[in-house]
Amino acid sequence: MTDSSRIGVVGAGSWGTALSLLLAEQGREVDLWTFEPEVCAAIKEKRENTFFLPGMALPDSIHPSTRFEDVVMDKDEIVLVVPTHVLRSTVGRFAPLLKPDSLVISASKGIENDSLEFVHQIVNETLGRPQPFAALSGPTFASEIAGKTPSAIVAAAENEEIAARVKALFESPFLKVFTSNDVLGVELGGALKNVIAIATGISDGLGLGLNTRAALINRGLVEMTRIGTALGARPETFSGLSGMGDLVLTCTGDLSRNRTVGLKLAKGESLDQITGSMKMVAEGVHTVISAYRLKENLNIQAAIIEETYQVLHRGKSPQSALLDLMNVDIGSEFSGIKGL
Repeated sequence: MTDSSRIGVVGAGSWGTALSLLLAEQGREVDLWTFEPEVCAAIKEKRENTFFLPGMALPDSIHPSTRFEDVVMDKDEIVLVVPTHVLRSTVGRFAPLLKPDSLVISASKGIENDSLEFVHQIVNETLGRPQPFAALSGPTFASEIAGKTPSAIVAAAENEEIAARVKALFESPFLKVFTSNDVLGVELGGALKNVIAIATGISDGLGLGLNTRAALINRGLVEMTRIGTALGARPETFSGLSGMGDLVLTCTGDLSRNRTVGLKLAKGESLDQITGSMKMVAEGVHTVISAYRLKENLNIQAAIIEETYQVLHRGKSPQSALLDLMNVDIGSEFSGIKGL
């Protein structure tokens, strides 16, 4: 028989651990899947994820395990918090254990490189069936959620009852949860903002100033909205928490891994050096490949995405990318955005 007080969280990075802590403080028993045995041991022995969320005490109601059987089986809700480039393989591993009516709540942000599919598509395709699904996204650094900093996030599901269920699950005195039925738009905003954050980090690393940063954030939002509306998302979603909200946080916050990648690239470090020195994945490094392919397939003008891709994966210098970005011929401010 299902124990409805228990919830499974797949992924024990900083965000997965912070969400586990939030759920535990809401009175849930949390079974947390950890990829690394050493992370599992640290949480069990020290009641702290010393690798990915140091300094935050974790209650006994969080139960770490490296076994999917302990985390996924017989759960009514599963929170999925793994990097997108390993999401398909991870879902494939626990698929036989997942109940057909279990609600999968994705807190992952990315677009698969090979298929250009979003998380909800990867989940359904891997399971071979439509699965109850919601996306959770917004301007939230893990350490601040764990530290109970007042924050806001959006829960998106095609079904309003599912969105309301996720809202009730995560809302707390310090976390406001809004709802949406634009799953694609919310997922896309959470993915593409990481690409723009790398570009903004490069700009800041070159010492280009606040005018440049503001322009990159604003024009990055336009590029995100162009791609999103071409794929069927609603334009207003990109002005919300999962679009503009998350974009501003990730482009300006010192805790942003993607902004950090850009800063280091501007200082002359190679991408291999940067990623090799990071404990956690900067999703934008992978997502920029998908974003570039999407804008090419859709024949959309997205110069910031174009130049960021060229710097990260084609060896272009940040200085050359800046010069080419400034020489792009742009027409109307909102051209190419459906609904505006």
